[in-house]
Amino acid sequence: MRIFSLYLHKINNMPRRVTPRKIVAPPKFKYYKPVGHNISKSEKIELLYEEYEAIKLADYDMLNHNDAGELMGISRATFARIYEKARKKIALALVEGKTLEAKFGNAYFDDDRYECSNCKATFNITENSVKDKCPICNNKNINKIEF
Repeated sequence: MRIFSLYLHKINNMPRRVTPRKIVAPPKFKYYKPVGHNISKSEKIELLYEEYEAIKLADYDMLNHNDAGELMGISRATFARIYEKARKKIALALVEGKTLEAKFGNAYFDDDRYECSNCKATFNITENSVKDKCPICNNKNINKIEF
């Protein structure tokens, strides 16, 4: 009986699945680095797309945490945690002269997104864009990102 209750205790203490965060658009950069530093030699700090989106919504768009969390499909408390992690990463990169690298993370886009197999850029296809090639490197080998 004791083993069974211990087993139930372990099952109930498993972490919840992380809910994907809604992102309007990915960052317009792959890296931010200090001038004069070689990306391959400097230490990189990964800034996830959802962290970038939190910084953009709170600091650039000047939304409060409740409204920003609603836009991303998450609670105010979760938004605040993501925002705080992003601020710490950016501060660390600025103070210690490290490279910020944008990474996909746990996000999904508001519309259909595509990835270039050559330059790894992510983008959406609008009515005005060329439908069968990457807008960055003009490569024709693009793939729809499935979530």
